[in-house]
Amino acid sequence: MAVFQLLLSWTSQAFIFLFFLTFIAFLGCCLYLKYIHMKYDHIPGPPRDSFFFGHTPTILRMMKNGEVAHDKFLEWAEIYGSVFRLNFLHYVSIAVSCPEATKEILMSPKYTKDKFFCKKLFSLFGQRFLGNGLVTAHNHEKWYKQRRIMNPAFSSLYLRGLMGTFNERAENLMSKLADIADSKTETSMLHLFSCVTLDVIAKVAFGVDLDLLKTSTPFPKAIETCLKGLLYNVRDSFFQFNPKNRPFIKEVREACHLLRTTGAQWIHERKTAMENGDDVPKDILTQIIKSAGQEDSMTKEDEEIMLDNFVTFFIAGKSLLCLCLDTRMKYGSAFQDYCSLTYTFIHLFTSLQVLKETLRIYPTVPGVTRELPEDMVISGIHIPGGCVCAFSSYATGRMEKFFKDPLTFDPDRFHPDAPKPYYCYYPFSLGPRSCLGQNFAQMEAKVVMAKLLQRFDFTLVPGQTFDILDTGTLRPKSGVVCTVSHRNDKK
Repeated sequence: MAVFQLLLSWTSQAFIFLFFLTFIAFLGCCLYLKYIHMKYDHIPGPPRDSFFFGHTPTILRMMKNGEVAHDKFLEWAEIYGSVFRLNFLHYVSIAVSCPEATKEILMSPKYTKDKFFCKKLFSLFGQRFLGNGLVTAHNHEKWYKQRRIMNPAFSSLYLRGLMGTFNERAENLMSKLADIADSKTETSMLHLFSCVTLDVIAKVAFGVDLDLLKTSTPFPKAIETCLKGLLYNVRDSFFQFNPKNRPFIKEVREACHLLRTTGAQWIHERKTAMENGDDVPKDILTQIIKSAGQEDSMTKEDEEIMLDNFVTFFIAGKSLLCLCLDTRMKYGSAFQDYCSLTYTFIHLFTSLQVLKETLRIYPTVPGVTRELPEDMVISGIHIPGGCVCAFSSYATGRMEKFFKDPLTFDPDRFHPDAPKPYYCYYPFSLGPRSCLGQNFAQMEAKVVMAKLLQRFDFTLVPGQTFDILDTGTLRPKSGVVCTVSHRNDKK
């Protein structure tokens, strides 16, 4: 009995001690959050949803409703000005739409990528995803080594040498659309463009024929699953702790594993062929391996990073084509009026002006972040160092103060003689960390759209919308389901 009482006493004391420690930890957390609030609350911003979670509930609610979070950033920028504060737990983000600050921060290597964001992209729920690749490398020297290796393969000169492959993949899509037009069936252009984009990337970059327009593979679904998982991993810190999400988390891990094992196989096969002196395609992978061989040292981590960039390339290159066609549908009458004044329809749509105007309204990657290591004054407001600056090309591209009638589709905004937008348009980011694949994406879009709109007409089926789905990158929500017909003036 005495032993039982002693054990009960010890248990009670342990419980009281544990409760005391929990209370101290909770109090410390509250005090730290209060300190963060006091440090940054002089900066304008929307009221927090809660003391602990800040503005997180608003963003999660928008995700649940299928809304674009950047629409809220645009709304807040119009209300609170070119600098406003956002709180996510103890994490503070300063949304910036001031062109001068955008220029200073994005154009300089001094301001590194956000560690928190890079960590979220390194792995998805424990499975390595983008790792330490070009998008996520935080250390400038490690990033620069990768960029030095990759740059030659993405130069305009080198890509022009691959134009035959771009054309070949585009012709496969034309054949598929001809069959659809002849059969008078409906089709999802989002699906077809996703297939042809992955086909182009696989062939031009890695010399692999996926032939997704004819065959079915798990590759496209794995990419979509990873993108969805990425969004939840970045925006919902508690997602993986909810038991209801475990089946999806398992699916995301398996999708990441599929992408990385596929990439490892392709890279290994190419290296082996090159070492054996076999004939290899003159594609981007071959050029990267050659460039890597010229480096003084290549470590095991460098090999893993090459695989990180393989995954990055597939994830990043998916949405521009379908956004172009969706824009054409939405602004069809404006297109026709514009054509009659300047170009034939095909010349209009294949011009760089149209691609730029599409990306102004619908940037595929709508925002970037940078760490602010030191105090800074932006638009007359003192910003303490240690926070993150967020830049939304989606928001600035739709602001009246930067673009007159911003929701009007007007490619003349990007006419060679028109004033260049001053650091308010950056769909591929800006400065040294701008998107390496922007030449690739624009070349692909121009080749495919030139053929597409020369040969076919498209009509949206009833019930389609022009709403946008935010999956980390932006894409049409409805899938752009169309009927396809041969153009009467096709030669």
